[in-house]
Amino acid sequence: MEAKHWTGSLFQEELRTEDYGPRFYAYYYKQWDNYQMSYHDHDSTEIMYIISGMCRVDVQMPDGSSEQVVLKKGQFILLDAGVPHRLLVEDGVPCRMLNVEFGVARSEPGQPSIRQLALEEDEVHAFLTQASPYLVLPDPEEVYHIMKSLVLELDQRGLMEQGRSSAPMRIIPSEERLHHREARDLKSPEQGTLVRTLFIQLLVRVARLRGEINRSALDQTELYVKRTIEFMHHNMDRNIQMKDIAAAVNLHPGYLHRIFRQHTKRTPTDYLTMLRMEKAKMLLQQTDIPISEISDYVGVGSRQYFHMLFKKYTGRTPVEFRSSMERHVSHYPAEE
Repeated sequence: MEAKHWTGSLFQEELRTEDYGPRFYAYYYKQWDNYQMSYHDHDSTEIMYIISGMCRVDVQMPDGSSEQVVLKKGQFILLDAGVPHRLLVEDGVPCRMLNVEFGVARSEPGQPSIRQLALEEDEVHAFLTQASPYLVLPDPEEVYHIMKSLVLELDQRGLMEQGRSSAPMRIIPSEERLHHREARDLKSPEQGTLVRTLFIQLLVRVARLRGEINRSALDQTELYVKRTIEFMHHNMDRNIQMKDIAAAVNLHPGYLHRIFRQHTKRTPTDYLTMLRMEKAKMLLQQTDIPISEISDYVGVGSRQYFHMLFKKYTGRTPVEFRSSMERHVSHYPAEE
């Protein structure tokens, strides 16, 4: 069976080869409390911006697995069209959000399009070519301000469309903004020059935020790896495990294992073993600590296991290693 083509996705190739602009379908402010939404999908891209409180969004991935995302104030999630998802809000921990759902429609000649924007903005082009079921990004309020302006303009245009004959334009009362509403009678796909302009600002800002996160992620992973190695150096004499190391740098053990191996070509466990064995070599060579106690100095509780690790690492037992070091020293003439 042929996979369904989601025409509301920002990641479809047509947006980079033909001229399309935004088409808004729904937009609303909403405060949720003690709420559990059923899984659903729709043919539009959705942005949920958390104004206050916190919530959880569950996303079904293409491979059938499910991922849970906890969102807090100042964060937003962008959900691609066709991605099943649901919202969950705990009782007593309300979440207020601003939600916008949009798709695309062909641009009229002379109107700016997403394709033209991608040609001018490298980060927009990169964003459109890096498809993802969802993105979670922090926002220093630029996205929020753009979304507020966008929703206000959509409201005003809706009122103008409804009241062109006799009804005067009015400001939507705050209590009405709490309710979900469709984009009313905005018949034209472009929905106005200002709406298009605000959408361009929104798309550019989201693309740049993603680019910043991608770049900082590389720097951040290097920092995590550095902190992990420092923790190992400072605590190798203790019986630390992977869960202890991950907790020390505030990462999930599986994620830490992956980024550590990418940066060092070793697993964290292998790296810790290397540090311990190098420390054991130094202690055997430069101190008179009894061999039976060396395992305690390097955090290997079992002496038998320490001997096995040491021989595997150096090719010699601790006794053989110390003996060879003593013979090596004895070959040097005594100082007069």
